[in-house]
Amino acid sequence: MPEPDLLRALRAMAPPAAGCGWADPRHDHGLLGGESLPGAVPRRLREFSAGRAAARAALAQIGLAPVAIPHGADRAPVWPRGVIGSISHSATQCLAVALPLGVVRGIGIDLEEDTPLAPDLWPLVLDAVERGTQVQAQQAKQVFSAKEAAYKAQYPLTKTMLDFHDLRITLGDGTFQAQLQRAVAPLAAGDRLHGRISRSQGHILTLALL
Repeated sequence: MPEPDLLRALRAMAPPAAGCGWADPRHDHGLLGGESLPGAVPRRLREFSAGRAAARAALAQIGLAPVAIPHGADRAPVWPRGVIGSISHSATQCLAVALPLGVVRGIGIDLEEDTPLAPDLWPLVLDAVERGTQVQAQQAKQVFSAKEAAYKAQYPLTKTMLDFHDLRITLGDGTFQAQLQRAVAPLAAGDRLHGRISRSQGHILTLALL
């Protein structure tokens, strides 16, 4: 089976030490002991199992044997000791990235369908400065995705749930910066995360590094 374009895009965006994996969330990939999602409907279970399959593929690329990746009380994936990673999926694609702890402090990915952000969501997602840059609807969706990726990158370090307006995104040419608008220990207000953006297979893929 040819390697999906989205997986190639993720490999190009991720640090050289990272492993990357892909799975189809429309199929059941099975779960290992310790992985469960009580009460989930079949579609959510397929998405969950695809995320774990993609994560194990990413771990294999950095030399680790298959292990269970349960979720914690906060619903975030519990990666093996010494590893950081991130998982994201759409209705048709699932991606995961993993790398040894210490290469970067945090990593986050987000995958969204490449469609305009609904106008009624703009005030929720974009702050006044971001709206003042006259972003287009497609760019607004990129800002949304960049904030999701940046949130995932900082969360394992800060254990803080951020609002959309706690991050301000500056878009570049295939890149972005996410600036914290308030302190979330050990990070300070004004600290920045750096990221990359790719558009492939009808999706927006963002990756943020801390």
